[in-house]
This record gives sequence, structure tokens and C-alpha cells, in this order.
Amino acid sequence: MKPSGNQPPADSMTVKSPHRIQVVFRQPDRVKLPETLSEKVRTTAPGNVAAAFDELEKLIGLQEAKKLMYEIHALLRINKEREKYSLKLEKQVFHMVFKGNPGTGKTTVARLFGKLFREMGILSKGHLIEVERADLVGEFIGHTAQKTRELVKKALGGILFIDEAYSLARGGEKDFGKEAIDCLTKALEDYSNDFICILAGYTDEMDAFLELNPGLPSRFPIQLQFVDYSVDDLIKIAETMVDSKEYRLSLGARDRLRLHLSRMRHEMFEGNFSNARYVRNAIEQAIRKQAVRLLGIAEPTKDDVMTLLPDDFIWESAKGAGND
Repeated sequence: MKPSGNQPPADSMTVKSPHRIQVVFRQPDRVKLPETLSEKVRTTAPGNVAAAFDELEKLIGLQEAKKLMYEIHALLRINKEREKYSLKLEKQVFHMVFKGNPGTGKTTVARLFGKLFREMGILSKGHLIEVERADLVGEFIGHTAQKTRELVKKALGGILFIDEAYSLARGGEKDFGKEAIDCLTKALEDYSNDFICILAGYTDEMDAFLELNPGLPSRFPIQLQFVDYSVDDLIKIAETMVDSKEYRLSLGARDRLRLHLSRMRHEMFEGNFSNARYVRNAIEQAIRKQAVRLLGIAEPTKDDVMTLLPDDFIWESAKGAGND
């Protein structure tokens, strides 16, 4: 079809005017705003603090402990903003009580808290001094106060972690454990900002201990409950442990361990189940069993020496769980 006389030539239509300006509007990329509390912390914390929080976040479970540290970070940050306006700063006492069964992460969290408090500028060193009754209580009058004061001095700049703290009140009126409590109470006043004291132990015993000492709850305003791990969490802990040791669980081994932990977790008469500690002991025992099993193989492969099989997980049936 021929072009009409009024239509410009085809190639003239493709020629752009040299004076024409083209403007292209581009939608800006949407920036994803932090949603969770941990994400908000990462966007507001300095690099060293954020790295310590990453380490905390990698711990399985322990939501209450994580939430507490995020709140403390937020408080410190807002204090800096208030300081700009010459407003009063919110100062808090960070002595704590950790309550829960064995193997629920109390010592691990205390050690990591020390690191976080150091990075946030609350503690100068952040080290952990872990003690129990025998480390605090002496054998004669005056000896207890001396031992307690020495341990407090070692803890300055860090955390004094007293495990099974309720044992200090078990000896009666004439026991030197009460002297240790009195000396510790005085140290909390004398060195209030120089160290953090954490009392830890079983939930019921710690509650009774605090009720017997009316002055302690006000000096330990933060109380964290460490709940027992779910079976799913215990399996995640097991997988983390074997991975760190450069082993792996076969599917059958994982299933056998899960079944065993489910039975142990729900046995009403099993009062000594130690959560993550129990899992660690089970993994270490399985590694020994695997080593014995592999003695029968002249040249085990890399896969052989890395893989834990169901037969490597064997428990004494007398404990009520059998070999599943």
C-alpha cells in the first residue's frame, strides 16, 4: 500500500528532534523496614554490639533472655537521646535471678550476657566468675566473709554467677551460709555498678529462697524463667552439636534420638532429665559407640567416620526408656 500524499516518509518518522527532552520516572526501590525486635536491634546497634546479638540470636530457644537484652539495648539507646535534651536518665539495676531445670542454658546465657554488657558499656570486662556454696562458705567464723569478698573482687567488671544459690540458706541459723548472704548483700551496695550478680537454680527452690530473704528480691529485680526445651529444640541442639564436631546424624539416628527424647521428656517419674546437657552426653556417648563399631572396618571412609547411625544410640533400659 502506497503512503498517502499527506503522510511523511517512513524514515522521517524515526528521526528524533535534537531538542526533545525525555524524562523517565523510576519508582524508588522499597526498603524493607525491620519487623521483629531482633531486626530493629541490628539496625540500631553498633557493629560490635550487633555481632554479640547475632551470637545470642543463634542460641536455640531462650526467647525471654533474648527479649531482655533487646530491651536493655533499647533503654541505653534512648538514654543517649534523652541526654541530648538534658533529661534525667533511666538507671536500672541488672542483678538477676535465673530459674529453671538443669541444661536449660542458664550458664551459657550468663556468659554471653557478660559479653553483651561489656560491648554495651555496662561492664568493663564482661568475664564470668562461676561459683557455688563451697566456694563462698568457709569453715570458721570470719572465713566466709573473706572468701565471699575475694570472689566479689574477682568478679568486678564482670558477672558473679552463683549456681544453686538456695543452698546458702539450707544450713540453719548457725550455718555460715547466712554469713555469705549478708556479705554478698553488702557487696551489692558497695559495688552496685561494678559487677552484676546472678543467682541461679531450680525454680521452686529459688522461689522459696527468695521468700526466706525479704531483702533479696528488691536487689535482684530481674527474674528470668528458663523453660525446658521442646523435643524439636533438643533435636536442633543435637544437630548443632554434631555439626560443630564435624559429625552428622543419619535419618535413622535422628529418628531414634527424637523418639528417645520424647519418652524422656514426658516421663512423669523422670525428674533428672537435664535438657541440653542430656543431649550433649547422648551425643558424646554415641561418638564413643561409633568408634567401637568402626573398629570392625579396616579402612573406614570419610562418610563412615562422620556418620552416626541408629546403633550408636543405645541407652540403659533400667532408666525407663529402653533402646527405642
